[in-house]
Amino acid sequence: MALLLLLLIPAGLVAAFGLVGHGLVTLGRAGRRRTGRAVWHRGLAALLAGVAAAVYTWGLLYVAGAVVDAEDGGAESSPLRPCRTPGRWERALTVVDYTVDYVPLRFVCETTGGGRYAAGSVPGYVNPAVLGLGLAAAVCAGAAALASERRAREDPAV
Repeated sequence: MALLLLLLIPAGLVAAFGLVGHGLVTLGRAGRRRTGRAVWHRGLAALLAGVAAAVYTWGLLYVAGAVVDAEDGGAESSPLRPCRTPGRWERALTVVDYTVDYVPLRFVCETTGGGRYAAGSVPGYVNPAVLGLGLAAAVCAGAAALASERRAREDPAV
């Protein structure tokens, strides 16, 4: 589990910087010359996807911190620190293990009776922001595809 986090965090950073860079370059070039809507939509889609990747990677850092905290042995290691929630101490006393859910991103505490609950390790804005930005990127990519197809139909020489 920790190995997957160690692979996803650098991959998310590379994806975020690459997509944001590509989006900014595409939008910069489109601003200097007159281009069609498809180029604008492609650049905006790449930019939005890059920001979504950055926010997801930010959430992964929180999950990685919770995993490191849960794996830390020694004094005060039982119950698991990420599973302790103020006002619900009795629930934390039944925790036996943890898992990580990647979609939606969260640190999940597993209890003795087979129950599960999400610890508050990931900030509440991460999953909705990733969903919204991802959907907006998909809409922009779809709009770019439609604009390209429409332009190809109107001008068959292109």
